[in-house]
Amino acid sequence: MKIDIIGDIHGCFKEFKELTTQLGYDWGTGIPLHPEGRVLGFVGDLTDRGPKSLQVIETVWDLVLGKKLAYYTPGNHCNKLYRFFLGNKVQVAHGLETTVAEYESLDHDQQRSIRQKFIDLYESAPLYLVLDQQRLIIAHAGIKQDLIGKNNSKVKTFVLYGDITGEKHPDGTPVRRDWAKHYNGEASIVYGHTPVKEPRIIHNTYNIDTGAVFGGKLTALRYPEMETVSVPSSMPYVLEKFKDFD
Repeated sequence: MKIDIIGDIHGCFKEFKELTTQLGYDWGTGIPLHPEGRVLGFVGDLTDRGPKSLQVIETVWDLVLGKKLAYYTPGNHCNKLYRFFLGNKVQVAHGLETTVAEYESLDHDQQRSIRQKFIDLYESAPLYLVLDQQRLIIAHAGIKQDLIGKNNSKVKTFVLYGDITGEKHPDGTPVRRDWAKHYNGEASIVYGHTPVKEPRIIHNTYNIDTGAVFGGKLTALRYPEMETVSVPSSMPYVLEKFKDFD
């Protein structure tokens, strides 16, 4: 299996297009297709904060459900947008407001189309992806060894939000344990969720959320080569959004 896994896009469509082009994908048909049959994987958080969230949804839907040429597992922002589209009461904040503004600028038919596409994409997605005969796992915020193979509410919370303690930092963000520091499994785990300045590779885990929407980079991990490829972000740099690990 040859797959290029892309970190949290968060509506940064320009960077997504640049990164896939650098990886050798051809956009001639309107979506990124690789001449040698490589496919794309997405760690979730396609939308929110960036300028082109709906265009990212359209492209990923085309790849995953239209062409069956990509893999997607949702992130916490995907989960919140899904609940918004279902009509559930959610707080339109923390980035969701940018996606909702894009959505509300569309006419009724366009709204119905993009809403249904995202609902279908989300509902067809597994909580996390187990690929290449269990050698590769893609999970938005990662997954602990003892949760692999399970699907329950505990797993869902972990893969969407990380190893949260229930406590909060002064800025309101949840306190999370560093699960990757203690991982010792054989499968390579590729994830995002926590922005880091450079890809964090530790104990066969790969955090490739390099904060594209916060002015960092959009990063892909090429599998099985295990090489990272990044393009710089065009967004303003927000230093405090990046996590420093000990």
